[in-house]
Amino acid sequence: MAKKTRMFIASNSTIHLLHRAGQLADEAFLSALGRDGITARQFIVLDIVAREDNPSQTTICELSGIDRSTLADIVRRLVSRGLLARKRTREDARRYAVRITDAGQKVLDVAMGVARDVEDTVLGVLPSNQRADFQNALRLMVEKLQVRQEQ
Repeated sequence: MAKKTRMFIASNSTIHLLHRAGQLADEAFLSALGRDGITARQFIVLDIVAREDNPSQTTICELSGIDRSTLADIVRRLVSRGLLARKRTREDARRYAVRITDAGQKVLDVAMGVARDVEDTVLGVLPSNQRADFQNALRLMVEKLQVRQEQ
């Protein structure tokens, strides 16, 4: 008797579906902010910098999960737009301490409201009794997979 093998269909894979859901959420966020808005990753960086006390780019990488080269580009773009300021630290001349500017705080304040609306829209496609479970499952996946990568 021939053994049946389970067919793998890439477009139905968890990896693809997570990526696609993330893309659609990012597009909704960007669209809601308008042409001159910030990206979802830039939003995360601004939020971290606003909450932390002059974090280094290494700290931002650790808190956001954004890789170093991508983060350096994001910070460079936000600095050029006047939303962040950075300076070399006294302790280590190779490191930058980053702070949010007044203009950056204004953009972040607007983006916070948009992020809440987009999150409501994204979660709103799920039945209300599944939303918290979905968020908890995503959080658990991130935590467990991150631990595995660090080992």
